[in-house]
Amino acid sequence: MPTSATTPAALLELDDGSQTGSPHPATQASARQAPASQVPGRSVNTTWAYTLGSIVFILLALDATLVAGVLQDFSLKHDVVTGFLLAALVCAVATQIRYCWFLRAGLGGGLPGPAWTIALLVPSAGVWLLGLLTPADAMLTALPLWLAACLLACLLPQRQRWLALAAGLAISLLQPAAGFVLNGQASGFPPDPGTWMLFAYAIFMPFVLLSSLWWWRVVVELDRHRQMAGELAVAQERLRFAADLHDIQGHHLQVIALKSELAERLLTVNVDAARENIHQARLIAKQAMEETRSLVSGYREIALDNELENACEVLTAAGARCELAAGSLPGTAAARQTLAMAVREATTNILRHSNATRVSIALADAEHGFTLSISNNGVASQAPSTRTPGSGLAGLRERVGALGGTLTTTTDNDCFEFLVWVPGKGTIA
Repeated sequence: MPTSATTPAALLELDDGSQTGSPHPATQASARQAPASQVPGRSVNTTWAYTLGSIVFILLALDATLVAGVLQDFSLKHDVVTGFLLAALVCAVATQIRYCWFLRAGLGGGLPGPAWTIALLVPSAGVWLLGLLTPADAMLTALPLWLAACLLACLLPQRQRWLALAAGLAISLLQPAAGFVLNGQASGFPPDPGTWMLFAYAIFMPFVLLSSLWWWRVVVELDRHRQMAGELAVAQERLRFAADLHDIQGHHLQVIALKSELAERLLTVNVDAARENIHQARLIAKQAMEETRSLVSGYREIALDNELENACEVLTAAGARCELAAGSLPGTAAARQTLAMAVREATTNILRHSNATRVSIALADAEHGFTLSISNNGVASQAPSTRTPGSGLAGLRERVGALGGTLTTTTDNDCFEFLVWVPGKGTIA
C-alpha cells in the first residue's frame, strides 16, 4: 500500500484521490533533513496541532462512553468474556488514538504500513466478535470497528475510501443479525438517550474526519504556495542582480576595450595620448569595481544625467559625432534608473554592433511620461552568423515593462533607432 508523505508541503495534490510515495510523517528524522524551503511554517504545525487535538478529543469522548459502559458491566458480572471485551476495547481505543497521528498525510495520503493497519483493525474486530457473546452490548461493541474503518478510509484514495466506509458500515450493521443467529435473540438498541446520542455522533464521524482533513489540506496548499512565492521572489531577485551585473560589467568592459585599443594604436604615434587613454581605462575599471560593490550591497542607483554625459563622451571618443539633447529629468527614481540603464545598454550596443559616425541622444517630456530616443548610423546589413545574441535588450524590455513603459527598436537602411517610453509625473531640474 502507498505510504504517506513526510512534509505537508509535498504530500497533497488538489485531486482527492492523489497519493504520494514519500516516507510517513512519523519519521521525524527524515523531516529534519528536508531542505529549508520544504519545512512547513509554524502556522501549519499549529493548525495540525488543533486538527489533531479536535479529532482525538472526539474519539476519546466516544470511546470513553464505550469503555465506561463495558467497565460498569464488568464490575457487576466479573465474567471472563466481559473482562476480555474490556481489554480488547482498551487496546482498540489506544490504537485508534495513535493512528490519528498518521492522518497528517491528508486525504488519500497513503497508509502508514501493514503493521499499523493490522494493529488498528485487530482489536476492533476482537471487540466486534466478543460483543456477539454479550447480546446486551452488541450494538455498542460494533462502534470501535466502525471508527477504525473511518480512520482507515481517510488515508485511502477516493474510490477505495467510500468502499471502506461502506464495508465498515455493513459489518457494523451485520452484528445484530449475527448475534441473532448465534444467540437466538435479537439485540435491540439501548433505551437511554445518551446511547442514542453516541450512535448519532458515530454516524457523523466520517464527515467530521473528512472535513477536518479537507481544512488541513487547504492550509497545507496555502503554505506550499507561500513557499513557492518565496522561491519565485528569490529567483526574480537573482535575475535582477544578473541583469544589473550584465549592464555594469558589459558597458565598462566595452569602454575599457575601446580605450585599450586606442592606447595600443597611439603608443608609437602619440605617447601622451596613449598614456591618457590608459589612465582613463584604469579609472573606468575602478568605477566598475565600485559600482559592482554598490550593486552587491544593494545601494546602487544610477544617475541619469551622468549616464547621458558619459555616453556622449564615450561615443565621441569612439569616433562618432554625438548630439545630446536632454531636457528635464523624470521625477521618480525608478523611471530615472530605468532610463539610465537604457542609455547604458544602447551605448554598449552601438560600440559593439556598429561603426557609427553619427549618434543622436534625446530625452524629452512626452504625454503622461518621458521618451528616450537614441539613433545611430553605421549598422551592418548582415550580422555575422557566429554572433551570440545578447540578453541586455530582453532584460531591459522586462525592466521597462515592469514600469508600464514600452521599448521599441527600428532599423532603416544603415540607421538604427532605440526608443523608450516610461510613464511618470513630475520633473527635476
